[in-house]
Amino acid sequence: MTDQPELTNRQVAVVTGAGSGIGRAVAQGLAKADFDIVLAGRRADALDETAAAITDACMAVPTDVTDESAVTTLFDRTVQRFGRVDVLFNNAGVSSFAAPFDEITLDDWQAVMDVNVSGMFLCAREAFRRMRAQQPVGGTIINNGSISAHVPRPDAAPYTVSKHAVTGLTKQIALDGRPHKVRCGQIDIGNAASAMTAGMAAGMLQADRSTRPEPTMDVQSVVRAVVLMATMPDDAAVFDLTVAAPDMPFVGRG
Repeated sequence: MTDQPELTNRQVAVVTGAGSGIGRAVAQGLAKADFDIVLAGRRADALDETAAAITDACMAVPTDVTDESAVTTLFDRTVQRFGRVDVLFNNAGVSSFAAPFDEITLDDWQAVMDVNVSGMFLCAREAFRRMRAQQPVGGTIINNGSISAHVPRPDAAPYTVSKHAVTGLTKQIALDGRPHKVRCGQIDIGNAASAMTAGMAAGMLQADRSTRPEPTMDVQSVVRAVVLMATMPDDAAVFDLTVAAPDMPFVGRG
């Protein structure tokens, strides 16, 4: 006897990088917006902490997004449990250590590309496969870009290039997804308060090589933006959305 999917009236969202920061906050926000949630991330204990704040249907699947078989398993288990995939918040990513361009090692470069580009591709590909095959057909893929998809920070070539690549990936998925009702958009986030941005109050390297503190915004502003993108009606799509602390050095950076 085979297990039957846990079918509900709620849509199903997969969130990568769900063990902390933006991923954790968005997963909890989507749950409050009536989504069933699948949490993906490297650390099972961190995923369990995220799941503890979600009272509705939720499943944690420890996943290394750079591992093709692990990503396939993530989406197989999602469909086995819930029957479909409606939304992917493609959030897992790493930053790069600041380094002058001519001192960047190939290993450091590749480590960023493996997660931020290849990992995002693998997750999007597997979500796309399920979305085009399911009934009703379609779904929404939301790729987490960055302000660095528009303008670089000093000494951050691997991260900057990886986030520009996310923009190309997003546009390609949006185009290829048209016949299958698979929508794809990119959210570019600037200085959301999290463990990753904790050092910004102490000072960040600027384009003129000075170091100055930068303002941050509440991560709940990001949550609201992602929920908006995830809940657009079928006749509309958000292709790109930038949300940032209004006083951060973005407009005019450099």
